[in-house]
Amino acid sequence: MSDALSVCVGFTRVLRAAGLACGPDRVQAYLRAAGHVDLYWAGRLTLCADPDDLPRYDKAFQAWFGGERPRMRPRIEVTVEQLRLGLAASDVEVLRHKDFSELNPREREAFRQLLKQLRPVPPKRRARRMRKAAKGPVDPRRTIRKMIEAGGEIVLPEHRRRTRKPRRVVLLIDVSGSMSAYADGLIRFAHVLARSMPVEVHTIGTRLTRVTRQLRERDPEQAMRAVARAVPDYEGGTRLGETLQAFTRQWRQRGAVVVLFSDGWERGDPQLLAEQIRRIRRTSHAVIWANPHAGKPGYEPVQSGILAALPHVDRLVAGHSLEALRELLSEVRRA
Repeated sequence: MSDALSVCVGFTRVLRAAGLACGPDRVQAYLRAAGHVDLYWAGRLTLCADPDDLPRYDKAFQAWFGGERPRMRPRIEVTVEQLRLGLAASDVEVLRHKDFSELNPREREAFRQLLKQLRPVPPKRRARRMRKAAKGPVDPRRTIRKMIEAGGEIVLPEHRRRTRKPRRVVLLIDVSGSMSAYADGLIRFAHVLARSMPVEVHTIGTRLTRVTRQLRERDPEQAMRAVARAVPDYEGGTRLGETLQAFTRQWRQRGAVVVLFSDGWERGDPQLLAEQIRRIRRTSHAVIWANPHAGKPGYEPVQSGILAALPHVDRLVAGHSLEALRELLSEVRRA
């Protein structure tokens, strides 16, 4: 290892000791960026995952390198951004529509970086709580109180309206063998949602596994490792009906938007799957089925599982690309 490389790797160890999530992927991105721009900005753009990391990063940089932070020029910022994505701007649009089961390693890293830029907005529902408003239904209690304070004089009425709060979203991700090419990308997508909105996440295959807690990890690589340890049936068989039956027995989804990610292959009883989807639809606000094959030309829902379940699904959407996931977020928000 060269002296310069040793110095950079040593700096990442200092940052890790300071509490920054400097996993192997981030360290490699830092080392690549360090060959193109100054060390300060290379590290700040690749090793800091959260605004709270910046003060600790600045302190560690000054202690390790003993220098003041340099000013950043706009041209450098653009260069580093392109380096971070690993693709030219003209290729990003292509990547957004590309099936993420077909990505090469360079594109996969860019896809992961683009995922982090998603800004999910949860669906909203009307809450029971009322609050003061400039217009709307008259609030009798506040109006009467105002009249008493005014000595019984006639006053302008007070108004109220219902507040709105985020509606819960439930993600059910098929991790069976037929979905192995998509499972990693979909779980990373779930991690983005889990960090920004109220969401419950379960994997399904031959068994049901709740991974909500694992996906609350801030660093995506740590979250993925935690999920891998928790899920025993990666790339196994497919018994959607039985796993969804376990879900309906163990978890309440009343009023939630339920999103099922699966290609619809079912080795169990399709009628059991249909019955469980019907039960979920009866108690939830909406059921969306995201099928990675639905976005491909000529796709027809011929699999036994999805044929049985479709009558009880509100929407069948694609789930094979970054753009498809963006459109799915729009569907969830509208729900």
